[in-house]
Amino acid sequence: MNATVVDATATATATATATATDERLRRWRLVLGDDSGADGTGCALAGTDAAMDRTLQALYGDRSGEDRADGTRRGAGLGGSAPRVARWLGDIRTYFPTSVVQVMQRDAIERLGLSALLLEPELLEAVEADVHLVGTLLSLNRAMPETAKETARAVVRKVVQDLERRLSSRTRATLTGALDRSSRVARPRHRDIDWDRTIRANLKHYLPEHGTVVPERLVGHGRAAQSLRKEVMLCIDQSGSMAASVVYASVFGAVLASMRALDTRLVVFDTSVVDLTDRLADPVDVLFGTQLGGGTDINRALAYCQSRITRPAETVVVLISDLYEGGIRDGMLKRVAAMKASGVQFVSLLALSDEGAPAYDREHAAALAALGAPAFACTPDLFPDVMAAALEKRPLPIPESG
Repeated sequence: MNATVVDATATATATATATATDERLRRWRLVLGDDSGADGTGCALAGTDAAMDRTLQALYGDRSGEDRADGTRRGAGLGGSAPRVARWLGDIRTYFPTSVVQVMQRDAIERLGLSALLLEPELLEAVEADVHLVGTLLSLNRAMPETAKETARAVVRKVVQDLERRLSSRTRATLTGALDRSSRVARPRHRDIDWDRTIRANLKHYLPEHGTVVPERLVGHGRAAQSLRKEVMLCIDQSGSMAASVVYASVFGAVLASMRALDTRLVVFDTSVVDLTDRLADPVDVLFGTQLGGGTDINRALAYCQSRITRPAETVVVLISDLYEGGIRDGMLKRVAAMKASGVQFVSLLALSDEGAPAYDREHAAALAALGAPAFACTPDLFPDVMAAALEKRPLPIPESG
């Protein structure tokens, strides 16, 4: 009996080991992408695995067009055919999860030069929309035929609405708390007393014999809608490397503009400056008002923002740029110094995206840090906390990697 159990256990172990080995070989075969047998795995693919391999080979395979030793051609390729690309886009959505699909689409645009094909409505309807695809579409905006613009706007709107759902609630909650704290007054009129905070602030004065609290200090709501209304200026570099930041900043701009306690202005720039504040009700309109690419003149953009500041002590200016200045460097730094000296809270973000800091001008970043305005990359999830700190005039929550 014991021998039988041992034999059965050994057989099961051997089967599991063989299965695990086969799975490793299968995965290596898909990674290596060579169906000529020269990969050394000795593993042949069939069915779904073979179809997955073809979609990977079309993108990542050798596209030199040379013949293999067995007479077959290398690489399936995508060619320049929109129908073929549309079929491939459908295939990768069938075989891979959304996060992988988005990476493969991005690689296809970069490796195979498919940007021009994105101008075709049929192809746009087949893609998996994400922030990076929106950036690509915005860069093609000026070349986009009228027949594709409606579809492109629908793709962009879907991404924007997803971002708003993810980011708006926390942003409003975080900033409402910050605005409330920054506008709190110590001698409120009766109708402005914040009874919840007043009671909590005076619990040590509780009189048990009377069952009540005798407040020695009243805490009141500030009249934020009047004299304490805050101003926020988002100044966004629209050079090509900032595409994802432009998308996120436009969404945040719309969220901030919806808060009555804030006056929000959104400015985009390259070598010229465009004020898109009047489009903030719809971030899609903001995005299609940008023009990704071109040069950079930060000094001119800051000069425009500076000219619109009326209450420096109640203003936050957020510069989102990789700091590659094509304008007057000393002028840019003098404007930042002047704004800070007047009471403006100045925030410099190298990026507003999930990818971290892009390549940026380190000399300019160091110069801003010396002025008390350190530049750092900010994720969308951190942005509400950064804005809350700026509104309350607290130290910014700069990530350690920044």
